[in-house]
Amino acid sequence: MNKEIRLNAFDMNCVGHIQQGLWTHPRDQSCRYLELAYWTDYAKRLEAGLFDGLFFADVVGVYDVLGASPDAALRGAVQVPVNDPMMLIPAMASVTQHLGFGVTANLSYEPPYLFARRMSTLDHLTKGRIGWNIVTGYLDSAARAAGLSGQSGHDDRYDLADEYMSLVYQLWEGSWDDGAVLADRLRGVYADPSKVRLVQHQGPQYRVQAMHLSEPSPQRTPLLYQAGSSARGSRFAATHAECVFLNGQSLPGVKAIVDSIRRQAVLQGRAGADIKVWLGATVITAQTDAQAEEKFDEYKRYASSEAALVHAAASMGIDFAKYDIDEPIETGKSQAIVSNVDAMTRSAGPQWTRRKLLSQMVLGSRQTPWVGSADRIAQQLIDWSIAADLDGFNLSRTVVPECFDDLIALVVPRLQERGAYKTAYTPGTLRNKLFGRDRLAASHPVAQYRRQAV
Repeated sequence: MNKEIRLNAFDMNCVGHIQQGLWTHPRDQSCRYLELAYWTDYAKRLEAGLFDGLFFADVVGVYDVLGASPDAALRGAVQVPVNDPMMLIPAMASVTQHLGFGVTANLSYEPPYLFARRMSTLDHLTKGRIGWNIVTGYLDSAARAAGLSGQSGHDDRYDLADEYMSLVYQLWEGSWDDGAVLADRLRGVYADPSKVRLVQHQGPQYRVQAMHLSEPSPQRTPLLYQAGSSARGSRFAATHAECVFLNGQSLPGVKAIVDSIRRQAVLQGRAGADIKVWLGATVITAQTDAQAEEKFDEYKRYASSEAALVHAAASMGIDFAKYDIDEPIETGKSQAIVSNVDAMTRSAGPQWTRRKLLSQMVLGSRQTPWVGSADRIAQQLIDWSIAADLDGFNLSRTVVPECFDDLIALVVPRLQERGAYKTAYTPGTLRNKLFGRDRLAASHPVAQYRRQAV
């Protein structure tokens, strides 16, 4: 019996997300991102395919590292313009019953008190189907936009994030007791004041004295995603995350990261099963291998090398425009996404060049597509899930909506035939669907704040 594979669609409230340039394909509809009907139709398609969720990436800055200018990002629609993903979720939730929504929010620039209310609101409106992808940011342009001279160091951002998590946990779990809401019409009492308390927090960043503005939501704390795979990011994930999102690389490399995160979780008193790991992947499929390769060749004609370099330069913190095509690139100490630099060094060697980088961007990103028949792709997903101990896959869009329509029509039935994919949703909240419970496990650090509220 194969393990059950989980699937998320991976997207962003913008034109160009991961596979740069494919928005120019004549069948692609991502330029409709400003239309609410585009997103509600998207959600209904995914739910019909029994996807676990739609995972929204987000950035709050512009990609201006390549050539020290945002011009190439603007020309190629490289994650700019980009709109707020949270605004889409209530509309998509209103036309679905089960689809989950993972939303990225940068805690470096979001006041925790107001952010906690926003997430509780979404948890209420979705009936417990909201997740939060915790990020600390990697763009100096975002820091400057927030009024700072630049972002703090990579590891320092994670240190500050630990305090942020402590504070939002207190608001979500420790301010309102279970049973605080009475909604007693006869007595005219909505909430029992003796069961609602102020959060008192004093730390290096935040000094807060406040009660949480929202009554307890179905999950209280949203399902927690985290995408850090650097040494410091892995420790943060092992402490806080329920779902960890990894970028694709070699199978042994992925397995090593998965094993490390699970070991660290156990060392902190959690169970390895308390964390589900999702691998980022791009799939191009058809009835036969030949048809899939033909589609891949067609897609490649629309990929943009310049736009791909814009994205890579920002995520690695390296201006590739300073280097000739075959000149070895000096990585130095990046303050951007450290794991991206490390992954490139592992795949291309310590003396990698812009030519080597471009050779990996066959479809406008460093994520090498999986191309093949539905049978081949289904088996590849199964093989990776077993060999790397993965729980699911975050599937990047290529040409939408056909990329997900193809996968749902062709690959999902093959997975179901092999006993590797659900045939119906489990009822209840997003956390219940994934873990069989509505609330975070007692082994999670959040439990200390829950006990204070009893």
